[in-house]
Amino acid sequence: MKKEVKDTIIVALGEKLKQYPHFYLVDLTGLDAEKTSDLRRKCFKNEIKMVVVKNTLLHKAFEASEIDFSPLYDCLKGNTAVMFTQTANVPAKLLKEYEKEGIPALKGAYAEESIFVGADKLAELVAIKSKNELIAEVVALLQSPIKNVVSGLNAGGKIHGLLDAIAERNK
Repeated sequence: MKKEVKDTIIVALGEKLKQYPHFYLVDLTGLDAEKTSDLRRKCFKNEIKMVVVKNTLLHKAFEASEIDFSPLYDCLKGNTAVMFTQTANVPAKLLKEYEKEGIPALKGAYAEESIFVGADKLAELVAIKSKNELIAEVVALLQSPIKNVVSGLNAGGKIHGLLDAIAERNK
């Protein structure tokens, strides 16, 4: 491969690292063509961009980045595919489906500004909540007290009775 082509690939990988806030390093060794195509289809459905890369080129893209990816350098051995995503836990959930087979295997990940190294971190990555899930939880927590007050007022109670009930609860 010519140096110009390598430089172009390194720049393209660097752009993807900037464009996507989360990525997973995965080992696809042992996947046949049919299973690889199936995985690519699932990635496409889940808005995951999967790219098979040369380890040396990805290493150079990591070095050129403003973020310190040095803990992931040891993961760059053997066959490596990178799964780029906007939502941190989506690739983990996809990889969880393949966990019994062991292929594809998680090498490492960069999610929510943290670095995870090793296949044993898959459970932690699945448990990460997306931004939308966190917003939904906060909204539900904020709505709960309001719903209690509204239901108390709708039940025919007077404000005086409602305040007495709250006072009794606080004793």
